[in-house]
Amino acid sequence: MRDPVFIEFFDDVERSIPRAECAALVDWLNTAPIETLRMRQNAAEQAFRQLGITFAVYGDEDARERIIPFDIIPRLFSAAEWARLEQGLDQRVRAINAFLNDIYGEQRIIKAGIIPHDLVFSNPQYRSELVGMRPPHDIWAHIAGIDMVRTGADGFSVLEDNVRTPSGVSYMLENREAMIRLCPELFRQMRVATVDGYPDLLHAMMRISAPPAARDNPVCVILTPGQYNSAYYEHSFLADSIGIELVEAADLLVEDDKVWMRSITGLVQVDVIYRRIDDDYLDPEVFRPDSMLGVPGLMRAFRAGNVTLVNAPGTGIADDKAIYSYMPEIVSFYSGSEALLPIVQTWRCREPDACQYVLDHIEDLVVKLVDGSGGYGMLIGPLATKAECAQFRAAIRAQPEKYIAQPTLALSAVPTLTDAGIAPRHVDFRPFVLSSPDGVAMVPGGLTRVALKQGSLVVNSSQGGGTKDTFVLMRDEGIA
Repeated sequence: MRDPVFIEFFDDVERSIPRAECAALVDWLNTAPIETLRMRQNAAEQAFRQLGITFAVYGDEDARERIIPFDIIPRLFSAAEWARLEQGLDQRVRAINAFLNDIYGEQRIIKAGIIPHDLVFSNPQYRSELVGMRPPHDIWAHIAGIDMVRTGADGFSVLEDNVRTPSGVSYMLENREAMIRLCPELFRQMRVATVDGYPDLLHAMMRISAPPAARDNPVCVILTPGQYNSAYYEHSFLADSIGIELVEAADLLVEDDKVWMRSITGLVQVDVIYRRIDDDYLDPEVFRPDSMLGVPGLMRAFRAGNVTLVNAPGTGIADDKAIYSYMPEIVSFYSGSEALLPIVQTWRCREPDACQYVLDHIEDLVVKLVDGSGGYGMLIGPLATKAECAQFRAAIRAQPEKYIAQPTLALSAVPTLTDAGIAPRHVDFRPFVLSSPDGVAMVPGGLTRVALKQGSLVVNSSQGGGTKDTFVLMRDEGIA
């Protein structure tokens, strides 16, 4: 049986004693008419529709483009909670970059026996083409989205890492804009840290990460697969917010191992590309030859050190859920210290004893594909049918190396506006962490995703989840 759900606003299970830093927010909830909350929430979602803040659901003919539902009740972190998270995120992201630099270089962690060699070398996200390659400034994962969950008052655990092309930051920024416009009284009552500096922080990271030979004013662009991509709104939003060009493959060409952008005044050399295209489609000369989304020769320019790719190709191996299970050892190996952020207990089905445990207890576990994302390829045992459990057992027996399993966590919950009124719903959290030669930086906040269906633990937008604004207080009492 799962532990009782921790409701983040309160200190007691009866939900009668708000946490000190949440007192003003609870008072606001208790006095705001629910009709007013619904009106404000509807206004926010209508604004999102008008702005075109949508995402695509591939294969869903009835909802190819739709908004991610927005909840008007924010989530809250105290200043002390955020300080602890920030320290742990800094350590973890530095370790991820050190790990990537190592496995494509000296491979010390493999030689030391910390990580099984076949777990790396047989992984489809490990790009052998990059062995011996050193990206500008030795940074591979410039942008990391670290998914975190909370199960009690003691703190957070990392659920998974996203360092290929992490998305969702536009929702963090748009949610805050909506809250400032619709609930200004909250910002008068509480000292909430701002997140609107993210575009400037992102642009500064890109400029600093330009190849050392780049001129003083590097040209930065965002490379998108195009308007039919599920995250296209975010691509265009970030380009507009930063003030840089949004380009597609046809806008770029490679000559003399340098990347050039076509413009009305002629060719302009590009120094930094924030790419929102998966590795497989990035360069048809190296990866998929049938790709129409990539730029032929891009990897030649990258190898020559003439362009920085944000994030670098090959980072996807750090997203692998089997690699994730070794993150405490990875952090310790590269930092020399114990990991500040724990992970969720994980059974690697590639190991016979762990596999047998998963097969015997699958009804109580969450089973995931090691390379899965978006809530797909996942079984939540307590909510699954006998037929679904049998199907996953067969899949695990056939290819055990493709699966991991974790306990079914009692994710924390936050009061949420539902059709039946205000009720707790499970949440997770994705902060966005930027790495550059100047170090690690992040804005005080992130994307809170909420499972809107009662009892659901799946927060992904593709599976019916929504989002909330995330308040980080500038001081613990939270009162101006």
